[in-house]
Amino acid sequence: MDKVGIGIIGCGNISGAYLTAMASFPILEIRGVADLNPELAQAKAAEFNVPVKTVEELFADPKVEIIVNLTIPKAHVAVALQALEAGKHTYSEKPLGINFAEGKKLAEAAKARNLRIGAAPDTFLGGGHQTARALIDQGVIGQPVGGSATFMCPGHERWHPNPAFYYEVGGGPMLDMGPYYITDLVNLLGPVSQVAGFATTPRAERLITSEPRNGERIPVHVPTHVTGMMAFANGAVVQIAMSFDVAGHKHVPLEVYGTDGTLIVPDPNKFGGPVEYLKKGGGFEDQPVTAPYAEGNFRSLGVADMAHAIRSNRPHRANGGLALHVLEVMEAFHTAAETGRTVTITTATERPAPLSDSIVDGRLAK
Repeated sequence: MDKVGIGIIGCGNISGAYLTAMASFPILEIRGVADLNPELAQAKAAEFNVPVKTVEELFADPKVEIIVNLTIPKAHVAVALQALEAGKHTYSEKPLGINFAEGKKLAEAAKARNLRIGAAPDTFLGGGHQTARALIDQGVIGQPVGGSATFMCPGHERWHPNPAFYYEVGGGPMLDMGPYYITDLVNLLGPVSQVAGFATTPRAERLITSEPRNGERIPVHVPTHVTGMMAFANGAVVQIAMSFDVAGHKHVPLEVYGTDGTLIVPDPNKFGGPVEYLKKGGGFEDQPVTAPYAEGNFRSLGVADMAHAIRSNRPHRANGGLALHVLEVMEAFHTAAETGRTVTITTATERPAPLSDSIVDGRLAK
């Protein structure tokens, strides 16, 4: 199978994980990396022995088929639109955009040009989450009833070298971490139909304690504690809490409840992890995780799946419809908090096809 040329725009903190993982997918050919900061691009290119290019050179390269957009959230749609105008498919880091309106604009532009868009997260394709998906599809929990999704921490200014964007418009815990949890829940349960929620901003500024900006204070422009409920089209109701204001807690990241049993699903920010199942009347038991991509960090698995989908003319799993639906759901929590009403979700998306295949000789079998 012919390789698919990849151009990476954005050489920040997450780019190293992508470049490392891409080496394990033979279908991907990295044609170059670019960044508005040339020194950053040069350093990343040298570290991973890949070409350094300008953004314009990546757009002009006829062998680049997918632009992987690793810029900050508020630049995701602008860069993706440029990629589409250059005739390239585009795959963005999460979220797809900083609001539903611009995400919809991107989706419409891609459709008009007959080009693909995709977006992280792709962790739901990991072995732990695909194992949980298979168990639900087998009916082991019975009829899905509900669940809980929890990410709560003191804030990213503890570890990120440049954390200010987490507290600007387009940041906050829901847009930053919500994509992992909500995407995985859509993978497990299907689309969301309604959202209710509350959001607060306990602090107007944050103190950075990471290097190199230790001691600097940054303003907060978004809610940093968001909680609410999601009603799914299949009837399940899931509670969610996303926060940068909690010192610690004892909740597991993700639970799914059914009439006949309960699943403990791995951390949606990771590809693998333990899957536990409780049958009604029994206790929790570890389940064998036999699906691929359970051991390691495979960020770019969604890009590889997209590349194979282009070559075999099938839908890709971490697709624009899924990302747009998740973006609308996340925005709905803020709308619900501001208006005090339940928000009806207007988009619908199909559950992505299970990733039951493994990489064989560098190819996804289906």
